[in-house]
This record gives sequence, C-alpha cells and structure tokens, in this order.
Amino acid sequence: MLSIETINNLIGIDESYKAPIKLQRILNDSNKRIELFNQFLEKEKDLSFDWFTDYFQEEHSDRKNKKQDFTPDGIVKLVSSLLGGFEVNADICAGTGGLTIKRWNENHDGKFYCEEFSDRAMPFLLFNLMIRNVEAVVFHGDSLTRKAKRIYRLSKGDKFSNLEEVNQIEENVADTVIMNPPYSLKWQPQEEMLKEPRFEDFNVLAPKSKADYAFILTGLDDLNENGTMAIILPHGVLFRGNAEGKLRQKIIEMNYLDAVIGLPEKAFLNTDIPTVVLIFKKNRQVGDVLFIDASKEFTKEKAHNKIEDKHISKILHAYHERNDIDKFAHVASLNEIKENEYNLNIPRYVDTFEPEPVKPLHEIMADMQELDKEITHTSQELSIMLQELRGTTPEADKEIKEFTKYWVDKYGIGKPKKKEQLSLL
Repeated sequence: MLSIETINNLIGIDESYKAPIKLQRILNDSNKRIELFNQFLEKEKDLSFDWFTDYFQEEHSDRKNKKQDFTPDGIVKLVSSLLGGFEVNADICAGTGGLTIKRWNENHDGKFYCEEFSDRAMPFLLFNLMIRNVEAVVFHGDSLTRKAKRIYRLSKGDKFSNLEEVNQIEENVADTVIMNPPYSLKWQPQEEMLKEPRFEDFNVLAPKSKADYAFILTGLDDLNENGTMAIILPHGVLFRGNAEGKLRQKIIEMNYLDAVIGLPEKAFLNTDIPTVVLIFKKNRQVGDVLFIDASKEFTKEKAHNKIEDKHISKILHAYHERNDIDKFAHVASLNEIKENEYNLNIPRYVDTFEPEPVKPLHEIMADMQELDKEITHTSQELSIMLQELRGTTPEADKEIKEFTKYWVDKYGIGKPKKKEQLSLL
C-alpha cells in the first residue's frame, strides 16, 4: 500500500491538495507520464486494486458537496462478481476507478467506458486506466445532464495507454454497468429530458431532491439488450413514493429488476447509511425478484463493518441458486410485489426475526424470588424515610402521617440503618 508521503513524493508535490493539477499536467506529457508510471511500478507492482482509494478519500474527496463515498474493496469484489463476464463495461460515477479496476481484473482485454464529474478525481482515474494499458473512453462531465467538460479516448500502447482528447463519443452500449453514484443527490430535472431515450418510456423524472432513479435509468440506457447492471444505493429507493414510486413500479413491470441485496450498515468509510445492491437485467427469462438480506454478513472493525470473502461467497451462492433460504433469501413473485404495492423494503420479503429462547422454569422462579427481595428491601427503605419525614404545616404533617401508617401497615416498619458511633479519645 502506497503511503500519502510516497504518492506525493512521486508526483513531486509537498502538499496533497496540489496533486490533481500536477498529475494532470504530467499525464498530458507523453514522456513525463511514462517516467511517472515506471516510478510508481517500482514502488508497487500489484495492479489488482486502486492505489488511490484511501489517499483520495482522506485528502481530496468532498463528502458534503459531491457525496463521494469510494467503494470498499469487499463491496467492489461482491458487485463485480455478481455481474459476471463482459466485453464492454461501463462505470458511471467512476471516482478514481476502483470498480473499473476490479472489472479489468476479470478481463484485461475488455473495453471500458467511465464517467466522472469531479475535477479532482479525474487525473487519478486517467492514471489508473493508463498505467494498466486499458482501452477506454472517459467522459469528464455530468452523467445526468450529459454536459461534458472533456472527453478522453485511451488506446492500448506497448506498455501504457495512449491519451487523446476527443470532441464526442459514440453511443455507448455495454454488456455490464457498474455504479456507486452519489446517494440522494440534488439535481435539476428539465421537462425536455422526458424526450431522451433513457427517460421517454417512464413519463416521469426523478425528483430534484433525489437523483437516485435518474442514475438507475441512465445506467439502464447504457446496457445492450442482454446487459446486466449492478448499482449501489441507499434503502430509500426501495420504498419512497410519489415519482420514485411510479418509476419503481414501471421498472418492475418492464421486468428489469432481478435482485435486491441488502448490505450491512457502516460498510463505507464516510457514511453509516445502510446500502443496497440492485441487479437489473435487460433480457430476463424469469418474472420474479430475488431478495437477500446480507445486513449481518460482516466482520466488525474499528470504524466500519468489513465484508470479507466468506460473506461474499454466501451472498453469491444465494444469488446463483435463487431459492428461498430461511432468514436470508426469498424469491418473490410479481403478484407478491404487487400485493406490497411495489414496496421493495427487504423485511417485507425476508423475515429475520429471531425469537428469544425460553428460560427454564427454575431460572424464572429464581429471578422472581430475587425481584421480590429487591421490592421488599426497597419498600422497607421507603418506610424508614417516611417515618422520618415531617410536614411544613399541620395539614401536610397529618397527610404524611396517614400515608406513612398505610405504607408501614402494608410493607412493615423496616430496619433503620445503624447510626455511626463517635468515640471520644
């Protein structure tokens, strides 16, 4: 793992905030970038993971404004495994490229399409792709409005990718789409967007306060006719109503939704929000939906919950078997989902309730006897205090004495505590 200091030294900066601009300048120079790539490879040869995930999250991410939560490795591995093979993979909201790198591990000869809005993330994304000699198109811009800042084409070289800036891109049609977009991001939907192919079949747009379904429909539009998409989102997309409820119903009726997989809370570094993986398929041969409650599949660590290989294996087994598993998975028919008014909240379909074990009778009796002793002891202590209590008026004093008599008759006088004796020496 490359330290922050090592990365800064290699890029040639003394402060991390300078990294994006300096790195982009180096990438734009064919000679300097080759030199930098080789220097990095001298320090770290394992290309199977994103070297910059921790560095970027700690030094550059903007959780407040852009809601950037970079995907932990366990979730990356799970989501990539759920998607299976591909020739063309699209990663919308690619960040620094962690999800794309995991897909590249599955197929070094695949073609990749990445979209990313952040100016600070873009140089790291390009670096990650180019040092792996990836063939890709990278859209630097807004995935929802489709406004581009820059578009890059990466072609394979002898060792590292070549970089070229282009004016437009061909229509992207992917075998698989992988996505971890900003959760419940505010956006500006425009009525004319309903004429766009990605939205025209739905007659309604995602609300301006939450762009989650806009990302879903954008991803679906990037799929080919047999494509599969995996997207990570907050649980609210499963049950929120109004426009989102209409979009959810339409997607289900079009038979795109394949599986709903609930993940553990605190699985991300910067947020405790529990998330869900939604699997969509364009050409499904079944009409049901698989629900998996994997909220307890984690290993507890200091700041967050980690999804490990054993948890991934259990989830993948349930996904591929597609059968009911007690307290873990359920295959719901379309009629069952209709009966739930297209509410996909996982507890409606997977009952994880665990009844408390019944105590043996002798333990219950022992607890009751102990409780009786405590009640008696407390009642007698109150008796002692009441006998020492005096009213501030004759009327109040009379009331106290009457209540004290009632209490003492019922619970006893009580044993006063022994007063401490003073000895004179």
